[in-house]
Amino acid sequence: MCGIIGILGRGDVADQLVDALKRLEYRGYDSTGIATLQDGRIARRRAEGKLRNLEVKLASDPLPGRTGIGHTRWATHGRPTEANAHPHATDRLALVHNGIIENYRELRFALEDEGVRFSSETDTEVVAQAVSHEMASGLDPQAAVLAVLPRLRGAFALAFLFEGEEDLMIGARRGSPLAVGYGDGEMFLGSDALALAPFSDDITYLEEGDVVVATRAGASFFDESGTPVARRRQRIPVGVFAAEKGNHRHYMIKEIYEQPEVVARTLAPHLDIEQAPALDWKAQQRLTITACGTAFYAGLVAKYWFERLGRLPVEIDVASEFRYREAPLPEKGLMIVVSQSGETADTLAGLRYAKAHGQTVLAVVNVPTSSMAREADLVAQTHAGPEIGVASTKAFTCQLATLFALALQAGRARGHVSAQEAQALAETVQRVPGLMHEAMALEPQIEALARDLAKARDVLYFGRGAAFPIAMEGALKLKEISYIHAEGYAAGELKHGPIALIDETTPVVVVAPYDHLFEKTISNMQEVAARGGRIVLITDEEGAAHAHIDTLATLVLPKMDPLVAPIAYAVPVQLIAYHTAVFMGKDVDQPRNLAKSVTVE
Repeated sequence: MCGIIGILGRGDVADQLVDALKRLEYRGYDSTGIATLQDGRIARRRAEGKLRNLEVKLASDPLPGRTGIGHTRWATHGRPTEANAHPHATDRLALVHNGIIENYRELRFALEDEGVRFSSETDTEVVAQAVSHEMASGLDPQAAVLAVLPRLRGAFALAFLFEGEEDLMIGARRGSPLAVGYGDGEMFLGSDALALAPFSDDITYLEEGDVVVATRAGASFFDESGTPVARRRQRIPVGVFAAEKGNHRHYMIKEIYEQPEVVARTLAPHLDIEQAPALDWKAQQRLTITACGTAFYAGLVAKYWFERLGRLPVEIDVASEFRYREAPLPEKGLMIVVSQSGETADTLAGLRYAKAHGQTVLAVVNVPTSSMAREADLVAQTHAGPEIGVASTKAFTCQLATLFALALQAGRARGHVSAQEAQALAETVQRVPGLMHEAMALEPQIEALARDLAKARDVLYFGRGAAFPIAMEGALKLKEISYIHAEGYAAGELKHGPIALIDETTPVVVVAPYDHLFEKTISNMQEVAARGGRIVLITDEEGAAHAHIDTLATLVLPKMDPLVAPIAYAVPVQLIAYHTAVFMGKDVDQPRNLAKSVTVE
């Protein structure tokens, strides 16, 4: 959500700022802008919409200056207009902000009572005006920032530049991530290492409440009380953040096709007992899982795995609900948090709630330097690599792979899976990447099917057992990028409401590997067919042979153990969403209103 870049450079930085913002487009945004110091004075260029609109402005009205900040904004307070775009500025400073200032109204009213006039509808401008007001009373930039930060409620990552201060940039974080990059006579601030990758592989991550004061000679760090602190510098190979589309039309399809490789890469360490997280599975009476969006559906699949393999009861909740319902947690219990970015605000809050209540927290994350990875007791890293498409694909299947391996470890440790069974299951899941590759062969059939689905106003998805969360994930993918209304249901719930929606205009996607629940799923399909519903059946050869029902399309995957089927069955539901959206001409990689990393509530 939103993106920040700041550069203390050796030459003009406008082009570098724009290039860095392009690397942050995957986060989702609806306006953009940059500010530099020209002969010590603040100058800005801002634009609604995509970065290309800003580039047009810069082409006709260049912005020199070797000190600058830039931002891609995802609108929260105020419409996505140029007036509300970042950077926000006063006559003393400019700033960019990720996050939400929850008490901005009371701060704004107090400043207006002091005679301050605002030019935007945003919560961010309150910070700019408040710091500027402190400077007008005689404080220097650092003291003014430190005076204002304690008054702010909410989440923020902030980067400031100041009128007449060519060799100064100040950053601060609370809730939203911020990193410092070191160069040769240059310094950089960025909302993540991907933004900094072209400039530096020598990085320090700000910790919660930190303030950084950067000059071209280096950086000084302070905690929220203003006390100097030491923060670790670390090398992050630039290659880790390489993310190019290559010959693919969109990042999303590239990332779908990367899944066999990255799932195999993720499974390898987690099936190695020597590299497994050191957990006392026997001592656990209940496992708690929390996550948001697609990661939550990965957790739902994991619930089936932990309960079946480990005989371990699982409580799972979306993080935005878990953090507020004051959930009772077992003494010395275990919580698993799941997140691609490791920065998801609600999930991070759930992690902190769990730790405050004496839980051991295991983070399943794709970014090993993220806030969740740093704050959790244990980390099970997924190895998906950078995921640029806003709609998660390879991160999801890597989360599934990791969670399956953890469930297998739990089953073995708790005595419900024998050594022989564990070896057989490990070999079974290691075959999944090959099965996913075979599933890609369905793409031409799915591309043809998408032309029919693109005409639908509503699409329903059904599944039973661990296929039920895959049905919900398929529905989420379709509505995320095609904007067609879609819902996923447990197939057994058909008669409890959803059947009222079935008619001849309603496609129904049924996720049904041939397993012990297949016959019951077929009965539900018959009920759909009897009401004219157009069925898309995703199954295997045996399921297709036993279905005996007319379908709009039957997508036949290779035969596999139903236990690991959710990982491979994710592929066709992703391809259905992708090709439907492409046929409709939608912006697949950057769907409207969505952000990649949701760092605010």
